[in-house]
Amino acid sequence: MSETNSGRSLSGKVVSDKMNKTITVLVERKVKHPLYGKIMVRTKKYHAHDESNEFHMGDLVTIEECRPLSKTKAWRVTKLIEKGNPA
Repeated sequence: MSETNSGRSLSGKVVSDKMNKTITVLVERKVKHPLYGKIMVRTKKYHAHDESNEFHMGDLVTIEECRPLSKTKAWRVTKLIEKGNPA
């Protein structure tokens, strides 16, 4: 049941893997202030589905939009970009 090119895809850092089959991904984006022109960093956390609990804190991952899987989860992890530090 793998859907390809379904919706948006974002990349971010895993900040929590405490839930079963779910990770929390912090996505940062840079926006320009409408009046002053300064570049600001805006962050948002997304819950993403991780079927085999293979991603851990610190990992850099790509997530893709999918159908709602729970009340707060409508994203699925597609791939690992970089492994985090096992500290």
